[in-house]
Amino acid sequence: MNSVLVGAQWGDEGKGKIIDFLTQDVDVVVRCQGGDNAGHTVEVHDEKFVLHLIPSGILWPDKFCLLGSGMVIDPVSLVDEIKNIEKRGIEIRSRLFISETAHMVFPYHRIIDELLERRRGKGRIGTTKKGIGPAYADKVSRVGLRILDLLDRKKFSEKLKILVEEKNRYINFLGGEPVLWNEIADAYLAAADEIASMVTNTTLWLHEASLSRKKILFESAQGTFLDIDFGTYPFVTSSNTTAGGAITGSGLPPHKISRVIGCMKAYTTRVGEGPFPVENAELSNMLHSTGREFGSTTGRARRCGWFDGVLARYASLINGFHEVAVTNLDGLDTIEKIPICVAYEYKGKILKYPPNSVEQLEECIPIYEEMPGWLEYTGGVRCFKELPKAAQEYLKKLGVLVGAPIKIVSVGADREQTFFVD
Repeated sequence: MNSVLVGAQWGDEGKGKIIDFLTQDVDVVVRCQGGDNAGHTVEVHDEKFVLHLIPSGILWPDKFCLLGSGMVIDPVSLVDEIKNIEKRGIEIRSRLFISETAHMVFPYHRIIDELLERRRGKGRIGTTKKGIGPAYADKVSRVGLRILDLLDRKKFSEKLKILVEEKNRYINFLGGEPVLWNEIADAYLAAADEIASMVTNTTLWLHEASLSRKKILFESAQGTFLDIDFGTYPFVTSSNTTAGGAITGSGLPPHKISRVIGCMKAYTTRVGEGPFPVENAELSNMLHSTGREFGSTTGRARRCGWFDGVLARYASLINGFHEVAVTNLDGLDTIEKIPICVAYEYKGKILKYPPNSVEQLEECIPIYEEMPGWLEYTGGVRCFKELPKAAQEYLKKLGVLVGAPIKIVSVGADREQTFFVD
C-alpha cells in the first residue's frame, strides 16, 4: 500500500514525526514539493533532528529516500544537511536519490525573495526568505536551472553567467547588492561533486520500486492551506502542498496511491501573515510559555488558536482523507474547557466551509462548541484506551468534524510518544 501524508492546516502539524513513525512499515519515503523552507522535527531517544530537504524517513537505517522532481533544491544547503546528519552516525549516500529534473534555488532567489517581501511593507506575506517563490517563478517562466544542468560543468557555468547578469539587473532595480556568478558557480559545482552519485531519474526509480511491490510513503511539506491553488492566497507557499502534489511532484500515477492520511494538531497554528479566524492570544501565550510552537525553519513564534473544524473539513474534502493523525494532544493537557470551531458566521450566514477570499475569511466569526478538558498529563500514554475519557471524546469529535477516522495520535515529540488507534 502506497500512502500520502498531508498537512491539514497551515503546516507545522508534526508531519515529520508522523512520517518517522510510519516509516517503520514502508520501504521508500518521498518528498515531492517545496524546498528548505520546510522544517520537520523528529526526536528519537531524546536526540533531536531538524530536517529541511531530506525526508524524515532517513532516520531509519534500512529505508530509501527520494527528493522528487517537484522540489526546488539548494544543492549547497542539501550537502550541509547531509554532512550534519552523517556526523551523527547516520549513513545517507547509498539511500538518498535526487531527481535530476528538480529545479535549483540560488542565492539570487533568496535576495529577490527578501527584497520583494521588504517592499510589500504591511502587505507582506510572511515568507521564510529561502528563495522558494522566485525559484518556482523561474521554473514556470522556463528559465530555471535543474539538477541535471549542474552535472555538465561547462554548460552550467555558461547558463548561470547569463542568468546572473539578468537577475542582477532586477536586484539593482529592487535596491539590492548584485551577486557574483563565479562565486556561485564554484560553490554549486563543489556541491555537485558531493551529490552526483545520488542524482538519477527518480520517476523511473519509483516505478521500478512500485513494480517490485515496495511500499512507498509520500511526505508533503507545509500544509493544505498553504497550497498555491487551494490555500489562503496570497498568504501561501509556491507549490502544491495537497495530495495531488505527490502525483505531479513524483511521476507516480494516481492509481498507485491507495491511502491519504491527513495530519493535524489538536489545535491550530500558523506562521506568517494572513487570516486566522480561531487565533487566540491566551492559548498562544500559554503554549509559548511552555517552550512550544516555534518554527523549525525560522524560529518565529507560531500563531496559535483553537481547533478549526471548518478548515479541517475542507482539507479532508480536497485531499480525500482516508484517515487522520492528530499530534500535540498533550499541548491541551492543562486546559479546563476547550472550544472547537464547528462553523463560521459571515454576514449573518452560517458557513461549513471557508470562503476562498481572504478578505471574507478575515471577517468570518468562528462558532464554537465547548468540550471539557482532561487536566491530566498524557505524555506517558501509549494507547488510545489509556487516554483520559475526556481526551478520547475530544478526539472522536475531531474525527466527526473532519469526516475521517483518527488512526494515529501523538502525545509528545519523541518517536515512542506516537501510537496507532485500534
